[in-house]
Amino acid sequence: MTSKTEQFAVDVIYALPKQQKIITVMVTPGTTFIEAVVQSNMVNFFPEINLDDVKLGTFSRSAKQDEVLVPGQRVEIYRPLIADPKDVRRKRAEKAKDEGRINKITGAKVS
Repeated sequence: MTSKTEQFAVDVIYALPKQQKIITVMVTPGTTFIEAVVQSNMVNFFPEINLDDVKLGTFSRSAKQDEVLVPGQRVEIYRPLIADPKDVRRKRAEKAKDEGRINKITGAKVS
């Protein structure tokens, strides 16, 4: 049996545009990211989280579900992207070309 002195605290974080939740759980060495999420019971607060394919990370770095946690890390639960950032930038550039705000050949701003 593991003693409490071997455990360490990990914050499990999920955020929506107007709401966030941080749950601190005590984990033992060898605990994976997904195990910490399950232990936090975050899905009780946000049932839209799908544990089978949820994207996780720590301090904005992507992490695999089976990656082992180390002291000092936190578990961030990422929401699916609403739009692909590359598509958004491309559409914004096309709109600027159509409106004459940038040069259609060089892409430079028009004074």
